[in-house]
Amino acid sequence: MKKIVFYTLIACCSISQILAQTPQELWDDLPLVEGWKISPETEVFHRDNLYERINGAAPLFLENNFQEMTSMEYTQGNDYITIQAYRHATPEDAFGMFASERSPDLVHYEGIGGEAQGDGSSLYFFAGCMYVKMMASNESEAIAQAMQEIARSLAAKIDPKAGYPLIFQSFPEESLIPYTQAYITANYIGHEFLKPAYVADYSLFDRKVQLFVIDGQTSEGAHRILSDYFAFTKQPQDFTEGDFNVKDRYNGNLPVVWTGRYIVGAFDSEGRDFPEEIYPFLHQFNK
Repeated sequence: MKKIVFYTLIACCSISQILAQTPQELWDDLPLVEGWKISPETEVFHRDNLYERINGAAPLFLENNFQEMTSMEYTQGNDYITIQAYRHATPEDAFGMFASERSPDLVHYEGIGGEAQGDGSSLYFFAGCMYVKMMASNESEAIAQAMQEIARSLAAKIDPKAGYPLIFQSFPEESLIPYTQAYITANYIGHEFLKPAYVADYSLFDRKVQLFVIDGQTSEGAHRILSDYFAFTKQPQDFTEGDFNVKDRYNGNLPVVWTGRYIVGAFDSEGRDFPEEIYPFLHQFNK
């Protein structure tokens, strides 16, 4: 009988416990695909040697709380499908890593993990604490179908209820640009104290703007984050919950609403000012 491993909040879960496979369990969960053989060999990489496999990309994975990567392979003659399953500390981290590599040039696939995209020779998805990257030896319809079959089965074994972090259900739906939701662990817009940040792009005021939500965990935590921000911008520290205009010399004037544990704001990458109508929009965030 296959072992089932549950991790605690610290190891790998959010509100409810999420199944997180070990390298052996991941291999055991690979589905049989007609015409393809599963290699018995696996490679496992950790935080101290991930660079040996992905070199310059390793720092971003580490920033997203990468824990372990299991590399597995299917073969069919000279063709192969390589699977790199990256385990992160939390489902939010796995989603964040997927979102950081999301590409508008790839096709989105329905029914695979929390979100999946790819083309004829690649497929990427996240589920539970795992971010999975699949790469094939060449591009063909048959290989693309095989990858989708593998991904759909494996994602369901990792977390059959995979999806975006629940906080995104509280984001306004109006004017949302699809597939732009992301999770940033630190250094949002260049500030170490703005973390973690849940973000999504919107089409507002005839331009693209980004809505961000910083979760301070408690009202006191949100107050500390804003205090750090106001110390940086040299704005008054005697403030209570409400609407603010943060005068960030590097990022322009940012409209911000502090409500309980959350800091909700808008960011324009070109530093343009916002009209007053932005505040009613920010208040649509349904905490």
